Amino acid sequence: MHAFQFAATMPAPSVPLDEWHARLQRLEDLGLSSVVAADHFTGGYTFEPMVALTAAAAATDRLRLQTGVLGNDYRHPVLVHRMAALLDVVSGGRLVLGLGAGWMTSDYDAAGLALDPPGVRVSRFAEAVSVIKGLFAPGPFDFAGEHYTVRALDGLPEPVQRPHPPIFVGGGSPRVLRIAGAEADIVGINASLRAGELGGHAVRDLSVERVAEKIGWARKGAAAAGRDPEALELEMNHWLARVTPTARAADDLLARMGERFDVDPAVLAASPSVLVGTTSQIVDTLQARREQLGISYLQLDAGFPSRDLDAFAPVIEMLAGT
Repeated sequence: MHAFQFAATMPAPSVPLDEWHARLQRLEDLGLSSVVAADHFTGGYTFEPMVALTAAAAATDRLRLQTGVLGNDYRHPVLVHRMAALLDVVSGGRLVLGLGAGWMTSDYDAAGLALDPPGVRVSRFAEAVSVIKGLFAPGPFDFAGEHYTVRALDGLPEPVQRPHPPIFVGGGSPRVLRIAGAEADIVGINASLRAGELGGHAVRDLSVERVAEKIGWARKGAAAAGRDPEALELEMNHWLARVTPTARAADDLLARMGERFDVDPAVLAASPSVLVGTTSQIVDTLQARREQLGISYLQLDAGFPSRDLDAFAPVIEMLAGT
């Protein structure tokens, strides 16, 4: 059973920089293990993750620096490897390399990128993961696939973490999660994003039953690749995370959100992507979910910084590392 780790979205770099540095250091002081930078051009996202995480490395000492996740169609995997390897070096071995196939329709539209069918994007992503991991191996690397060709390329610089920084792959579909189980160190369990946007469908796709099914896909991928399925570290983004003063306040919030998304409040409360309750309720919930599903790596927000992360300090203090 993996120990609990807590992550949060990285605040956007801002001027003056010392204020941004102070916000990062506050996250570190809260006991978070990782800060996560998303990779989008639209939807309110304002910074490029690899540059921002490199800057964050200089302002922190312990926080792991995670891409959550890099859109494969936005960068060639050779470039992803080189940027990741250097960031691992300059951060003293704190990078968690999150990779994904790309999904947000508005990003593709805004950047004028061709949005290929999901099957094509996932096939290209699978090749990219092979290229990136191959370049982290010693010596010149060759690869000949349908989407990428690499000839005798030596992957430099050598990373601090060996054989490579932890690979994080998040997904919501059977194929992506099987790839994650076969290739990743950390598997993020997401809603299906075939629609290209978030909404009520994504909320309903993260019921406890659906999440258990998705974890099964990842474990099947691990087993097919000759890996121990139970050794996978499982991650969950929480699109709704709130510490409430009373259990009644938690019930009221869940009722309002259930009405908004047309989801039964009881289904919301049980969803592994929802974390609402008093401090003691949340501690009990997370321990139960780890026992039931194996989820131990927890992002306390799902894209944008939470306004009340300080409220989670007692939860983090009680559970982090246990």
